Parts: sequence; structure tokens; C-alpha cells
Amino acid sequence: MTGRDEEVFTFMEEPSIPANHSAVPAWRILLVDDEPDVHAATQLALKNMEIEGRTLEFFHAYSAQQAIDLLQRHDDFAVALVDVVMGTNDEGLQLVRHIREDLQQHAIRLILRTGQPGYAPEIDTIRQFDINDYKTKSELTQVRLFTSLTMAVRSYAQICQLESSRQGLEQILAATTQLSKPAGLKKFASGIVTQLCALLRVKAECLVCAATQEPGTPSYILAAAGHYDSWIGMSLHDIPDQRVKSHLTQALEHQQHDFNDGISLYFPGRGPQALAAFIDMSAPLQDLERGLLEVFCSNLAVAFENLQLYLDINDLAYRDALVHLPNRNALVSAIDAHPSGKNAVALLDLDNFADINSILDDSYGDAVLQMAAARLRDSFSPETLVTRMGSDLFGLFGPAEQLTPQRIAQVFATPIEVSAGDPLRLSATAGLVLLKDTQPGVAVLKNAGAALKQAKRFQRGKTMIFEATQADAARDRIQMLNRLRASFSEEHLFLHYQPFVSLDNGQVVGAECLLRWKTPDGEFIPPDYFIPLAEQSGLMIPIGEWVFRTALKWRKSLTGKVDPEFRVAVNVSHVQFAEPNFVTRFLAILDDVGIPGSQLEIELTESVAISNIERLSTRLDAFRTRGISIAMDDFGTGYSSLSVIQRLQVDRLKIDRSFISGEQSVNDCFGIARTVIALARHLQVATIAEGIETDAQRTALLASGCNEGQGYLFSRPLDADAFEQWLANWQADYQ
Repeated sequence: MTGRDEEVFTFMEEPSIPANHSAVPAWRILLVDDEPDVHAATQLALKNMEIEGRTLEFFHAYSAQQAIDLLQRHDDFAVALVDVVMGTNDEGLQLVRHIREDLQQHAIRLILRTGQPGYAPEIDTIRQFDINDYKTKSELTQVRLFTSLTMAVRSYAQICQLESSRQGLEQILAATTQLSKPAGLKKFASGIVTQLCALLRVKAECLVCAATQEPGTPSYILAAAGHYDSWIGMSLHDIPDQRVKSHLTQALEHQQHDFNDGISLYFPGRGPQALAAFIDMSAPLQDLERGLLEVFCSNLAVAFENLQLYLDINDLAYRDALVHLPNRNALVSAIDAHPSGKNAVALLDLDNFADINSILDDSYGDAVLQMAAARLRDSFSPETLVTRMGSDLFGLFGPAEQLTPQRIAQVFATPIEVSAGDPLRLSATAGLVLLKDTQPGVAVLKNAGAALKQAKRFQRGKTMIFEATQADAARDRIQMLNRLRASFSEEHLFLHYQPFVSLDNGQVVGAECLLRWKTPDGEFIPPDYFIPLAEQSGLMIPIGEWVFRTALKWRKSLTGKVDPEFRVAVNVSHVQFAEPNFVTRFLAILDDVGIPGSQLEIELTESVAISNIERLSTRLDAFRTRGISIAMDDFGTGYSSLSVIQRLQVDRLKIDRSFISGEQSVNDCFGIARTVIALARHLQVATIAEGIETDAQRTALLASGCNEGQGYLFSRPLDADAFEQWLANWQADYQ
């Protein structure tokens, strides 16, 4: 057949083929072209054609705006055949853009046709506008037109099936979640009505739900909607519709679904309990719908079985099993239900309960908690809710005139008897919030927790009333910690170095590295503020490693500019010493940088030294074997234990600045510095004095036998570049 003959065949009218498609909807095809002849020719060419057993229904638009109007009224077009050039050269392309981007219709398949090739590059157009085909009108013979349309329809059907599956599964998940929430059996049955109707897209008057109890007990209508609503509570035997009665009876007796002449579903429960549902649907279910329905029923059967355990679960959710008090959830719910009024909330923590639990045993600790719970219940009226929040923490919620610090203090004023003849005296620390403004329960407990923390720090055994400043301080600490984390990651932390000078000859023998933080807006944050935050949060570990590596690299950069014994001193906190692999990691950094251990000094405070002296001694020995010296920082301000100094074998004592300069030194506390120097000489330990500000102080320390000094008399802490410049000037003066 020639191309000419094929074109003639395209426009030849074919005899109609009678078929019964009443049960199957036709594929909706949208023809968009400004030439009426094209509409007529296309419809004629495809007349009586079927695709996948369904006929074609054509809709006509002679401009992009008419097409948009049709698309807004109907969202189930399978294919649109769109002319590229209509009123303007790209009107068809703009329509495609509008369909995809504005109308968000991504399922409809698009076939572009043009009688003027070249106005839109084929590959770019297909890629950019998500279309199925792009043909010139002369190419679209009947065969090719039908082929392109068939491929597009099949693609549309697959997309619709996938989308339907996705939506169906989403509905199943949502329905299962909704129906799994705590509810009574009637609410659960009503939920089945709603969810099934939504899944099958039928009106909420097509379902009846019945339940059986024990064998021999009549089934009854538990939930219904629409014109079945009057049947609720009626015996299944008495309902007036024999067809519905038969369906429900058979589902319950045969314990299975039935999809003939309507839909009846069966949901097994625990033991003899079960549910059945009936949906009056005349149209047969498609395979996809039936599959989704079966998945839904399986999930629902599990939800129904779980519902029968609801009372037990509810008890677990809101009551503490050990002491038989309401739990934290119950307390939050109670506060939320009565957020205002003259009420108060207290969090009460038993003092030293961890010691009781560890020294004795868990069973004794449980008995103590049970007795404490009983004492709390007996100490307040029923108006006060007593709860156990967890471990040894209890919560109280009731009238403010009852929850006072004095009443709380009286709770454990007399000992409790855990066992006969075995009295135990308890004390408790509490945080108290007086409710004034309406606040959620969680926020109230947060404030009570802030007051409790303050009480445990400053008034152990007492009750502290919450004040807004406590929350403000906690919030400020959190904000500062977040800023510190960001500054560390953005490299806004840096080191300064302050020199150590030999007092007898002025030689620079080392330097202490000092951590500094400058925020992006130029604010300097004091180390004594941000370092404790870093230690509490665990951030000190990565910061400490960075400080260590940076200080060692700085020391290596001074090679040839200072004496080989010039040392850099690094402060190490108790958090770092507590890390199991602390020594291994730091020695690995030392090896990686490549300097001898004799050029490094570890500084630790007395509080660090006494925290775990056995473990600390072992770790310091590992440093000492590499030639690293150990200095005790701020000596004289803490415990100043001679046994600690001897056991740790420190190399140097740093005399705290408070004994060298300032008001205390004027008041003859300089004598303490002389005592420390004498003690160090006896122990054969070197000394270095901090905070030297005047030449008179330097002279007095030298006369007392102090070896080295550090302070503003010599230099303030300097950055690396400034330190090198200062060092060059200092060496020039002393040569």
C-alpha cells in the first residue's frame, strides 16, 4: 500500500461495531487543535476503535484556554493530542507547561502534533515537557495514530494503577494507624465504616458492621451509616433486609470474605469474638481493589485483636507497675486538663537513692520506692495527684496551699520502715512550680526540672521554687553551647601563647597555650564560661584534640628559633582524662606531628588529680615514659595534698596568681607562695609562678628560690605571629 493509499484509508468511515461497554468506562481523549477538520479527521480515523477492551470518548478544544477549562472540569483524561502551533507559535507548548506545572496533572499522556515542523526541537521538547510522542500531522496515518494512542493509553493505565496502589496503601496505613488508637469497640466499628467507604470510594451508607460474643449469643449491629443507621443495636436476626442478613450471617459462620452480589468481610478477633461488614456494591471489584481490600482486612484484624488488649495497654501507659501510682503520662495529662487555677506542681527526688540501690540490692531499692510512694499518698489529700516519674523521681500536682516547701519537707520527717524493725531515714530534694499562666504540662515539668536541678546544686534536701531566671539561665547555657559548637566547626576558636621565663637569667623556656573564643560579631567569651560548657556537653574531647594538635604544630614551627628544651604546656581537663583511649590518641598525635615528648608539658588541676588517682597515675606514667613533663596547675587553691604530689610524681608546681599579685599578695599572702616554693624544694620539684606583674614580685620570687615566672611583666598571651615577634625582641634584649 502506498503512502497516498494509506492516507485515504485514514479518512474512510468504518461501520460501527456494536458492543456492550456499559460496565466499563471509555478512555477519555482530549483533542486540542484550532482546525475543525483535524478534529473531524482524527475522530473519524479512530471511530469504533478499542484499546484494552475499552472504547474512546472524544472531547474537543479549539484553543489552549478551552482545553484548560475542560481539564479543570475533568481530571481523568487519558491522552491529549495537542497541536503545537495554534494562535501563537508555541501555544501548544505553553498548554503542556500549564498542564504539568499549574494543573499538576502528571498522569495524562501528551502527544504533540504539528503541521509546521521545526518550531520546537523534538528531543528538547520531549525532555522538558514530559510528553509521550511528537509527530508531524502528515506522519499520523490511522495506523500510526492508533499505535501512538495505544501506547499512550497503556502508559496512562499503568500510571493510574501505580497511583491507585500508592493511594490505597497510604489509606490502609492511615486507617490502621487511626483504628489502632485507643477507643471503645463502638468507635472502632464506626471507624471501619468510615475507612472502608473511603477506600472503596462509596457513600457512607453502604456498610453495616456486626459482632459476635460468646457461642450462642446473638450477633448485633454495632455500627452503621446512611439509611442503615437505624439498625444500630438491633439483633442480626431482626434486621429487615434478608440479603444483608444473609451476607453477614454467612461471613460470620464461614469465617471468610465473600465478594459475590455485594461485599461481605470477616475480621477475626481473640477467641469467639469477631466482626463482619457488608458493603452493597453492584459493580465488580477490580483486581487492584480486591488486593487492597484484602490487605486492609488483614491489618484491621490485627488492629481488632489489639483493641481487645486496650484496657491492659492503657493501664500500662498511665500507671507505674512497681508502686501502683499514675506515671508521667498521667501527670502531663492532668496538668493539660487543668492548666490554670491555684495549683502547683512539684518534682521530688529521693536523696542518695543510687547508694541505697548499689550498696544493698534491687529488691530492697524497690521496697524503698514502694514505701516512699505510700508515704507520699498518705501525706496529701486526694486532691493532690501523686505520680512516679521514673527511678526515684516522683511528681505531685494539686492545690498550691498543700504543695508548699514546708509540707514537702514533712513527708520524710520520720523514718520509714522497709521491713519490720528496720527504719530508714530518707530525705528528698524538690523543685516547685506555682501555676499562674496557662502552660502545657510538658513545659511545666521542664520548669519544675530546672528548679530541681538548682535545688540539688545549692539546697540539697530542700525545696526550691521555680523562678523565670532559672529557665533563662538554662536557655542561655543551651544557646551558648550551640554557638560554641558552631564556632568550633567554623574554626572561630584559636590559641594564644604566654611565655615562661627563667627568673635568674631571663631565658624564655616555654609557653602555655590558652584557648580563646571570638564570636563572628567580635565578642570574646571568657574561657571560664565556655570551657565548663564544653566539658559538660562532651565537646571538650574534640576541642581538646584540636588544641593538642595545634599547639604541637606551633611548637614544631619554632624549631631553630628557640632552645630544643623549650616546652609548650597544654591544659588537660578531667573529661579528657576520663576517656578510655585518651593516652593512645594523644601520643598518636604527638607521633603524627613529629616532635619529642620533652617539648611537651601536660598541665592538670588538683581537682583532676584527686578524681581517680590510681587511673590518673597509670596514664601519667605512660606520658612520662615519652619524656613528657607533668605540671600541677593553680597549686595552693585546692586540696594541696602532699601525698597526691608524691604519688603522681609531678615535675613542676604552678603557684596560683592569687598568691603573687592582687589584693591577697598585698595582705601578706605572698608568704604562702614562699611556703609552696620551700615545699617544692624539699620534694625536688620545680616551681613556676603565675601572674607576675611587677619587677619587685619577680625579685622576691627569685630570692625565695622560684625557678620560672609567667605574667604580664613579661608578656600578655599572644597569637602565634605576635609571639614570634615578641620572642625575637626579647632575645635581642637579653643577648
